[in-house]
Amino acid sequence: MLAYIIRRVFQSALVLLVVGLVAFSMFSFVGDPIDNMLGQERTQADVERLRQTLGLDKPFVVQYWRFLEQAAQGNFGQSYRQGRPVAEIFLERLPATLELAFISGLMALIGGISLGIFTAIRRRGTAANLIMTASLIGVSLPTFLIGILLIYLFSVELGWLPSFGRGEVTRVGDWTTGFLTTSGIKALILPSITLGLYQMTLIMRLVRTEMLEVLRMDYIRFARARGIREKSVNFHHALKNTLVPVITITGLQLGSIIAFAIITETVFQWPGVGLLFINAVQFVDIPVMAAYLMMISVMFVGINLIVDMLYFAIDPRLRVDRAAGGH
Repeated sequence: MLAYIIRRVFQSALVLLVVGLVAFSMFSFVGDPIDNMLGQERTQADVERLRQTLGLDKPFVVQYWRFLEQAAQGNFGQSYRQGRPVAEIFLERLPATLELAFISGLMALIGGISLGIFTAIRRRGTAANLIMTASLIGVSLPTFLIGILLIYLFSVELGWLPSFGRGEVTRVGDWTTGFLTTSGIKALILPSITLGLYQMTLIMRLVRTEMLEVLRMDYIRFARARGIREKSVNFHHALKNTLVPVITITGLQLGSIIAFAIITETVFQWPGVGLLFINAVQFVDIPVMAAYLMMISVMFVGINLIVDMLYFAIDPRLRVDRAAGGH
């Protein structure tokens, strides 16, 4: 087990290095940040002085190594646009994104598993068929279009919910939260539905497919033949084995919520790190862009590592295979 964990951690670190290299390489082709930082009356001397101050006169390898050294210490440099430490800007914006991702992920997880179980158990019922038909909307429509439709219905036509912003927030230490105010909770509803709907429908359909497959197994028929209650068969025998393959896909889907937040935050003008990244692209703010992609990479790799550990702990076949391989 320990050797497996060490190997997975090493692989994760290698992935992060490669992602950082690719991201940093791509940003060198985005444009020159000097063009956005200096006005029309700039001189060549001003350009060279600012380029030297920002370290952009150094070779690419030196810039990348310097970025890795600082990133390992939690320092992503200064924002070219705002002139402030990138880490400080991220700490201001991160609570908004994490709260949105938390609510969306919770909705996707609870709703997806619950509806998946329901539509598998009641697969011939009218309600299950209606749910499966409606789920096509979440799978087929783009995220931004779902957000626009929700804004039109609940903000423009009905006037029930705000169409943009985070609402009123409360500061708790260094954290800002909208959970403690009515306007903050209302502001969360539409973005969280927009962000979580796609993930929820995918999880629901996956759970349904896996559970239907498990319910056809011989041991399920044997359990029913023994007179075990249907509820016990469905939730104790079938569901337990259904969730083993679902864990991997579900973990990755929850991780992608952070990445997809960039679209939702743009539609709803949600003041999180996704909207920060979009603005950084427009102004060629390379430190912010690099920090954002590294953050997304760390979250994906971290979630993937946790999922692998859970999969290893839950599925005894993996432990048996590892033990056999060790001998």
